[in-house]
Amino acid sequence: MNQAKRVVVTGATGNLGTSVVDALAADPDIGSITGIARRDADRTVSTFDLVPLDLATADDTRLDAVLAEADAVVHLAWSFQPTRDPATTWRINVLGALRVFESVVRCRVPVLAHASSVGTYSPGPAHEPVDESWPTHGWPSASYPREKAYLERVLDDLERRHPDLRVVRIRPAFVFQRAASAEQRRIFAGPLLPGRLARPGLIPVVPDVPGLRVQAVHADDVAEAFRLALRTPVSGAFNVAAAPPVDAAVLADLLGASTVRVPTSLVRAAVATAWRLHAIPASPELFDTVIRLPLMDVTRAERELGWRPRWSAREALSEFFEGLRDGSDDHRRNTPRLRSRIPGGRLREFATGVGGTT
Repeated sequence: MNQAKRVVVTGATGNLGTSVVDALAADPDIGSITGIARRDADRTVSTFDLVPLDLATADDTRLDAVLAEADAVVHLAWSFQPTRDPATTWRINVLGALRVFESVVRCRVPVLAHASSVGTYSPGPAHEPVDESWPTHGWPSASYPREKAYLERVLDDLERRHPDLRVVRIRPAFVFQRAASAEQRRIFAGPLLPGRLARPGLIPVVPDVPGLRVQAVHADDVAEAFRLALRTPVSGAFNVAAAPPVDAAVLADLLGASTVRVPTSLVRAAVATAWRLHAIPASPELFDTVIRLPLMDVTRAERELGWRPRWSAREALSEFFEGLRDGSDDHRRNTPRLRSRIPGGRLREFATGVGGTT
């Protein structure tokens, strides 16, 4: 990108959005940033323009006015909740993304960078990492991979119909950072998990589930991949993950715990029971997704973007656990803080239905 380019970032106040805005703001070749977010900012933002907008319902004219004369759009906006209402997440995530993609075309924005996910991949081999050519059909029983996979098909069609549009898809592993720890606790674990338990020595054992091994990456490293993708004349998909893969042994070491082998069926049954009792917001279908995720090969990002993670997966998780322990809402330099607490606290989480609110 040349100097004084204008970038629009959707989901600018989210876990990934805060890091992406910081990375772009630090790039001297990017002249201005406009952020779009559904929620209001918790503090005044002086380094970029923040537009409150619900992408799924916004008038086309208003959306086009925000994207007009943009040199690139980074689409990050996503809502994991309400997991118990897939029609609502489809409206927010899929229909909202379609509105953005259509506006990109109408406004003749030359570059679209989209946040895909490891969750878009079909089940893969147990021990060999997959590259970006691996099928992206997700795990169809869960909303998150189903929605991410559907948008991959939409982008396939968009590229065919608009060959002049440069489309980049960043497919990150599980994304962690200190500032998002409390928010991620609410989204995935629910109100029954005390963050202070994530202290070494307080959790005696970590279940060792056969085949459960995932990848992680720090939000700042994913943000750097987006920044490099805007600066580099590339298109297509890029896997982004840090080493080592995270399994029970890695978690146990971080928490000063032991591991105990637990059958997959037993863990799945426990998750299903907790889900039915509204004790956790993550569904058993999401567990089915995670247990089948392939490991990703990041060679293409290293070779074509010059991307290298600054944090190991272990370091990213360690920072996440530190945030859980102290309830950190430590905000970014240039973006509104991620909310560590919501009005009413954990009682409010229960009252609104665990996994049943946005």
